[in-house]
Amino acid sequence: MLIKSDTRHLYLQVVDRLKKDIELGIYKEKEKFPSEFELAKTLGVSRATLREALRTLEEENVIVRRHGVGTFVNCKPLFNSGIEQLNSVTNMIKQAGMNPGTIFLSSNTMFATEEDSTRFSALQGDELLVIERVRTANGEPVVYCIDKLPQKFLPERFSYDQESIFQFLESDSQRHITYAVAQIEPIGYHDKVSPILQCEPETALLVLKQMHYDEKDEPILYSVNYFRSDKFSFQVLRKRIYS
Repeated sequence: MLIKSDTRHLYLQVVDRLKKDIELGIYKEKEKFPSEFELAKTLGVSRATLREALRTLEEENVIVRRHGVGTFVNCKPLFNSGIEQLNSVTNMIKQAGMNPGTIFLSSNTMFATEEDSTRFSALQGDELLVIERVRTANGEPVVYCIDKLPQKFLPERFSYDQESIFQFLESDSQRHITYAVAQIEPIGYHDKVSPILQCEPETALLVLKQMHYDEKDEPILYSVNYFRSDKFSFQVLRKRIYS
């Protein structure tokens, strides 16, 4: 079946057609696409048009290109969340019907740097606890986490394999996180994190940096989370403002 002409650019029609074929299961997750020559012939378009469509699909994370190997259909993200929703990694995994787990990597106490003192409104030299963990879903590593918080907020009985620091802070320290200021950015292969998360070389990461505050606007927890982009998808609701 050839691409039908309409008023849009031809490569956009190809994009829609390939997305539909993927949804219908004609091309399955992790399955290799036909060669560019075969695919262009099937769709009735030039290879230049097909390449532009594939470039768009790659930018949208629908497909992945492996140099010297071929083009493959990306896996659909297992976890979807609105970035405007303050949700713990534990809850995100549970909401997807999977079992959350934790692999503890390290913890250390350090004195607050000048940057930390600005973040936490603390005195430079105050003690901070830095916890490094990997969060798993049904045993598969999906998020690499670095959490930093003032030592005084965590009692001695805190367990480093605790699933949710949110829950522990609320139940044992009576610190209720109510909002966070977040920054998210995509990055490519990370020499340290990507192997820990068992990522393929072409799998991108989504880095979410957040400072969490309690109901008194006091900064409680600073976290840097590396999400596998083939497992997580974030969206944001934007409302139009009328002047």
